[in-house]
Amino acid sequence: MSATGIIVIAVAAVVILGALAFATLARRSDVRGAGALSSETVRRDRSARAQQADAREAGASTAADVEAAGRQARTGTAVQKAADPAPVEWTPPDPEALGVSRRQFLNRATVSLMGAGIGAFAAASFVGFLWPTATGGFGGRVPVGRVDDVLAGIESGSGFFYSSVARTWITEYPAEALSSAEDLYDPILMPGLRAGLIANYQKCPHLGCRVPECLSSQWFECGCHGSQYSRVGEYRGGPAPRGMDRFPLEISPAGDVTVDTGNLIPGMPIGTNTTGQEAEGPNCMGEADH
Repeated sequence: MSATGIIVIAVAAVVILGALAFATLARRSDVRGAGALSSETVRRDRSARAQQADAREAGASTAADVEAAGRQARTGTAVQKAADPAPVEWTPPDPEALGVSRRQFLNRATVSLMGAGIGAFAAASFVGFLWPTATGGFGGRVPVGRVDDVLAGIESGSGFFYSSVARTWITEYPAEALSSAEDLYDPILMPGLRAGLIANYQKCPHLGCRVPECLSSQWFECGCHGSQYSRVGEYRGGPAPRGMDRFPLEISPAGDVTVDTGNLIPGMPIGTNTTGQEAEGPNCMGEADH
């Protein structure tokens, strides 16, 4: 016999055995259909009804009677409405006991907050705008040393002395040019010029680049756009609209030098040349374009 035949016979045997088992279980079940009661349940119900009938004949209350009496008591009792309380006459509250009303509280809080805000603004304005400018930093008076020390710094810097705090180049101003400066320069610059010093702001008047010194030409030559200035900051060439801006120098009786960086003096117009200084060597940014 082939394997296929054996498989078919085995499947058929399993189906037949399953059908026999289902039929046997169905025969042994007490269920007679959906909703049908078993014979044992029917017998119990009949016995209970017989006992209730005997109890009624003997005058005793059954469980059904007790349940019916309770149901009657629950449904037959009327709900009594509570009597309305008598109205109480309204008495206005005591202002002292009531304290501050909500409206008064909000009004007082608003006024207090506005007053605090205005006071804080006034204090900030006074501190920020009316308080004297602090000394020792840019925007105020910056001490740079004694006159001899500054001159020594210029000599050691090959003609240029730089103060990083004041953002300023300090160079020597020749005494022989003072007569020309008296007629052209702002009088506030003259104390420094008479001491042989001039302070030039490091920022180029053209577009604000920091202007370095050129040791070979002994000029200031801007690396951004080629503007050139003499050693005292007077215009010598390039796109700048004027010479380098200046700060006044204050010389104390003891010889202390202070740069007033809070007072910027615009540079001299193009064509001003009080010292007559020409390039003393090769230009760092090429020949000057006068």
